[in-house]
Amino acid sequence: MKTKHLVITVVLVGLMINPMLVLAGKGKGSGSGSTAVLTEKEASDLIFLREEEKLARDVYIAMFDEYQTQIFANISESEQRHMDKVKGLIDKYGLDDPVIDDTPGMFTNTFLDGKYEELTEKGEVSLRDALEVGIIIEELDIHDIEVEMLPDAIQRDVKNVLANLLAGSYNHLDAFTKVIDALPTE
Repeated sequence: MKTKHLVITVVLVGLMINPMLVLAGKGKGSGSGSTAVLTEKEASDLIFLREEEKLARDVYIAMFDEYQTQIFANISESEQRHMDKVKGLIDKYGLDDPVIDDTPGMFTNTFLDGKYEELTEKGEVSLRDALEVGIIIEELDIHDIEVEMLPDAIQRDVKNVLANLLAGSYNHLDAFTKVIDALPTE
């Protein structure tokens, strides 16, 4: 009888410490055996991040098409891997993928749709401008992940993906900065 009371006490204390445990098993998970669920913030962050990574990929594809500069090809491939990582989490947690049409420049998020137009237009002015667009995108990604998403992430797999994407964005920022610094002054 004492064991039963101890178990009930442990469960109740656990629920007081982490109320998200009450929601375990109520998500739309894909049957991976995990009872973890996302907070609403984590879910909305992943949905936004999927398209934000697409924004980066799509702009870099457009800049590669315009200038045939290898950095855009390399980083657009990395952004595709970032999209795939976020898609894995979206699938795992049973979220609706916002990337309905994977055509470059097609977004369900109107803010990102406008950003695509703005950034590709700016990048088409010159190679220097295109590299500056890369810096703008990576700084936006860094801010969103570091300031807006990571502090609110609870699930370990979400934190890990965010941390990896953040490291990638810092690497991309460094790469764009080095290339732009190596350009002849105008």
